[in-house]
Amino acid sequence: MKKYKFKINGLDCANCAIQLEEALQKIEVIENVNINFMIQKLTFECMEEDKEEALEKIKKIIKKEEPDVKLEEM
Repeated sequence: MKKYKFKINGLDCANCAIQLEEALQKIEVIENVNINFMIQKLTFECMEEDKEEALEKIKKIIKKEEPDVKLEEM
């Protein structure tokens, strides 16, 4: 497992962050999902070979739940 960190831009409220984190936790190929609203950071763990699939699923959920949010790898 490898840990990935992303800057999450455009998240408006802590409650939105909680709801988004709960939605992302349902993705099977990732673990230990965390969204820190205060520093606008998303972290998760997955196998290196699953990173692209994980990112596709994460972006799809973000687009559905919070369309104005953008991810930027750190």
